[in-house]
Amino acid sequence: MTIKTINATGPADTRAQQRTARRHTLGLLFAVGVLGVTAHAPTLAQANAAQGKQEIRIGYQKYGTLTLLKGRGTLEQRLASKNITVKWTEFPAGPQLLEGLNVGSVDFGTVGEAPPIFAQAAGANLVYVGNEPPSPASEAIVVPKSSTVRSVADLKGKKIALNKGSNVHYLLVKALEKAGVAYKDVQVIYLPPADARAAFERGSVDAWVIWDPFLAAAEKQIGARVLADGKGLVNNYQFYLAARPYAEKNQDTVRIVLEEIAKVDEWGAANPKDVAAILSTQTGLENEVVALAASRYAYGVKPISAGVLAQQQQVADAFAHLKLIPKPIAVKEAQLAPSQVAKK
Repeated sequence: MTIKTINATGPADTRAQQRTARRHTLGLLFAVGVLGVTAHAPTLAQANAAQGKQEIRIGYQKYGTLTLLKGRGTLEQRLASKNITVKWTEFPAGPQLLEGLNVGSVDFGTVGEAPPIFAQAAGANLVYVGNEPPSPASEAIVVPKSSTVRSVADLKGKKIALNKGSNVHYLLVKALEKAGVAYKDVQVIYLPPADARAAFERGSVDAWVIWDPFLAAAEKQIGARVLADGKGLVNNYQFYLAARPYAEKNQDTVRIVLEEIAKVDEWGAANPKDVAAILSTQTGLENEVVALAASRYAYGVKPISAGVLAQQQQVADAFAHLKLIPKPIAVKEAQLAPSQVAKK
């Protein structure tokens, strides 16, 4: 005899249970969906915020007002309200900085007179946006303290180290010209500052053409003797440049940066001891070294002018004449059109 097990519920009850199960399943799916959206909501909000956040990438060197601006942090405070952050990148010299600007790793930076000439001749898409006043004493030709070289004329046939395409490159050209020595009659050794100092100290070169604070460090630390500085020879402007695409699209940001530089200039001129303290922290150099370098600074940033660009053209023509750049250039082409210059 077979015994059948009979369910305690009938057909109607079974359909009701199935409907309940389906509602429960849909409820679970809905809950998971809601939780999923909720869980992702902060991430989406963060992504939207990140899209709205901008960044200006600034290249700087161990000298000048940008180092002070970085040390004081005032630019970050000013740009924070516009949701713009600042990324600082240090470069050993101007040519390397402008190479970074040309390849798109920085948007804005500061260099001396010669680097923009070499960069523009190489096709870099940059624009001049401002400059500090001339500072001719901030660069010099130095020799070891025991050197028998007593004048620039004595450099004929000697080995001279410098960073190719840096502001000091033009200083050497003009110093040799004034002394009646042909550029081809000296042996120019192209080395960045750290390597040049090492060569200078071990006697591998007879002279070194260098700028502050490396110049001040050579004077204070190893007794390097100044053979000639830039006075009466060069202006030694400190230029502010930007990648053209960045400057054209971010005119207001560039204007703000220049305004903050002007404020730091005004503060720096009135507070030399504080300047030295900040520079010492930022560069890792002794206070007496940076104090000497800072004493030769020139403060007072101005928008780039036709007159300054005309003086830059003289630098470009000199380099083209010596075939130090591949072709002649028109410096005025490296500026924003009047209609693109931001107004306050």
